[in-house]
Amino acid sequence: MQQTTPGQEHAARASRFDRTVLRTVAVLLLSIGVFLAAGGAYLVSLGGSLYYLLTGLAVVASAVLLWRGDRRGQWLFGAMLVATLGWSVWEVGFTGWSLVPRLVGPAVLALVLLLPSIQRTTRSTSRMPRGGVVFAFGTVAALALGGGLHTFRATPADPLFQTGTQDSLPQAAVAAVEGVPGDWLHWGNDQGGSRFSPLDQITPDNVKGLKVAWTADLGRAPGDKLSSLEVTPLKVGDTLYACTPYSTVVALDAETGRRRWTHNEPDSGKAISRFCRGVAYYRTPNVSGDCAERIIWASPDAKLVALDARTGRMCTQFGDGGRTDLLTGMGKAPDGYYYVSSAPQIIRGKIVVGGGVLDGQYWGEPSGVIRGYDAVTGKFAWAFDVARPNDHSEPIGNAHYTYSTPNSWAPISADEKLGLVYLPVGNAVPDYYGAQRRPFDEFLTSSVIAIDADTGGLRWRFQTVHHDLWDYDVASQPTLIDLPVGNKTVPALIQPTKRGEVFVLDRRTGRPLRSVKELPVPQGPIAPGERLSPTQPFSVGMPSFRGPDMTEADMWGVTPLDQMLCRIKFKQARYDGPMTPPQLDRPNLVFPGYLGGSDWGSVSIDRDRMIMIVNSNRMPNYDQLYTRAEARKRGWGVVGKDPHANAAAGQAMENTPFAVDVQPFLSVLGTPCNAPPWGLLTAVDLRTGKVIWNRPIGTARDSGPLGIPMMLPITIGLPNVGGSIVTRGGLVFMAGVQERMFRAFDIRTGKEVWDARLPAGGQSIPMTYWSDQSKRQFVVVAAGGHVPLGTRLGKSLIAYALPKDR
Repeated sequence: MQQTTPGQEHAARASRFDRTVLRTVAVLLLSIGVFLAAGGAYLVSLGGSLYYLLTGLAVVASAVLLWRGDRRGQWLFGAMLVATLGWSVWEVGFTGWSLVPRLVGPAVLALVLLLPSIQRTTRSTSRMPRGGVVFAFGTVAALALGGGLHTFRATPADPLFQTGTQDSLPQAAVAAVEGVPGDWLHWGNDQGGSRFSPLDQITPDNVKGLKVAWTADLGRAPGDKLSSLEVTPLKVGDTLYACTPYSTVVALDAETGRRRWTHNEPDSGKAISRFCRGVAYYRTPNVSGDCAERIIWASPDAKLVALDARTGRMCTQFGDGGRTDLLTGMGKAPDGYYYVSSAPQIIRGKIVVGGGVLDGQYWGEPSGVIRGYDAVTGKFAWAFDVARPNDHSEPIGNAHYTYSTPNSWAPISADEKLGLVYLPVGNAVPDYYGAQRRPFDEFLTSSVIAIDADTGGLRWRFQTVHHDLWDYDVASQPTLIDLPVGNKTVPALIQPTKRGEVFVLDRRTGRPLRSVKELPVPQGPIAPGERLSPTQPFSVGMPSFRGPDMTEADMWGVTPLDQMLCRIKFKQARYDGPMTPPQLDRPNLVFPGYLGGSDWGSVSIDRDRMIMIVNSNRMPNYDQLYTRAEARKRGWGVVGKDPHANAAAGQAMENTPFAVDVQPFLSVLGTPCNAPPWGLLTAVDLRTGKVIWNRPIGTARDSGPLGIPMMLPITIGLPNVGGSIVTRGGLVFMAGVQERMFRAFDIRTGKEVWDARLPAGGQSIPMTYWSDQSKRQFVVVAAGGHVPLGTRLGKSLIAYALPKDR
């Protein structure tokens, strides 16, 4: 009997191991190939790309050959890789992030096929040419062919550049600023919300020296899924004032961050939406003593509260012991359905507030009435209820303001000289079905309006969306500037929108200063009983931040597998470009989605150079209407009425025939289905309307598939919530992105010149001020995180400054 030697046994074991590796890889390839071929066949049936079907078949054939130990399986996979390279470059050119899902996965598998175990267990059945030479030649040929064909590929134009670009910066002229230059007296620094500071101690040359000067813990946060700290503090004299979502206002020493006082408002705990993005400051003319200077604030329980700015004590002569109830005249509504998230605006001794409601729950939600109150007494002054535009009184007895009218939840601006207060107005509830809207709803919805601060009368309105079915609330603060037009200076209003359109209006009249055209938009099919506007206003005289129309080639993923599923999802939905209407039989894509374009972070203005800084999003939504019966089957109910209702589930839209499911357009791995960048920072010359620079903002450090941070400090362009500020020192400061970073940019070039790691997401708008004590400029940001954006929650204000001994 012949015995095996130890060497032979080792060789046999090695051979078995090699075969196991080979067959494991073959099974993996077979699984991938079958998935690609099946999904690719379905994609072709939807009118999509042939690539995934053909590639899947090639990978299946490669797997079968490898299982049999045939080296032609490696050759076939290599040929597929070369073809993929050419196809990828043909589709997207040499755009790095767009090539990642197309090439990285196949390239990794190709490297696996070069493992020694596979090399040892495959054989060639015929004389094969040298692989390296053939692969190199094929790669060069694929790149050349793909690149050449890409130049002839029709791709949608980016409307960001529809007005052109310019290389030179506009000439600077020192602009006059209102208030005290070293203070931050309003939410947007000035009443017009420019977010411009004349401070210039910190510059692009020394900004790298910024260090944490102090941190203030404002209390509570981790584990709270209902709210986040998004406040922009005010700075008056030597004190900062900030609110939290937890019924608290604090005063901090501007030099050290130490607390001077805290006011805790009684909280019923019934609020559903908890936000407090800022407070207002008012100094009573020709009065001294207690409450001569006061902080005005709207609590989560819808009370207008007045506090002595010096002590934090209640101003007892205001309203009822320091409070005015904003629910007066609102009629019946579930607890927490009416709230004020933005800072009140004060003009000519009047406190002006709008208010938000819980989106999409039922037709008949609280009114969108806008009201004015006396800043000293807290007494009701006037109301603007669009259903009774000439009656500015408060309802008496069982009467109430008109239910379900368009509401104004976003930040407000004012012009003391003109006596006008400017409000961005949202949609009439519910957002996605409009057949029940009344003529006065249609008149006001998704507009910017000017109201007489003394009487509450409507002076003008400009509508940014007709018959809004896409949740395109006007969410950004109207920004007021004096704009050079020809040989004169015109009082202007800049209105960014979720749609990505930026409208420039004469703030005296509401007439456009830059060309606006009514252009055709997609029409039916639509839900039964619904109607559509045949045209919508497009601001063709300004850059548009809506992004190019999406195509199947724009679909993205981490691997070819989830990218293919995103392509399928794209083809399953209806998308005919901007304003594609919702319908019952299939989903519709809304691009931009509810993040914008521009959201409540608004824009900032370099008033010296007339440069507008815009942080924008390119994130679609994936929406679908459902019948009432289907909604009940899914368990969708009215939050606050139905104990089983979930605010994160579909919107019930009770008292209408339909419900709606609104989701971000994400892959199975939780990453956006459209290719990056998803967030941009852009500088626009307001004199010419041209783009000066444009850059993606944010890296892949804190986000990734399945919510797992990729830890890659490589710029990708991230979704953002919050906004920027500009300083005379030539800097743009912004946090806001889906990453725990605070950054500064050189306004001349857009180059990032400083960054700092935050303990939580910075989904807020920073502010800056001067401290006489240390003769330093401070920059402050709230690190509070954001639940929908998925950033880490926090509870702190962080101040940065140059070292004292610099």
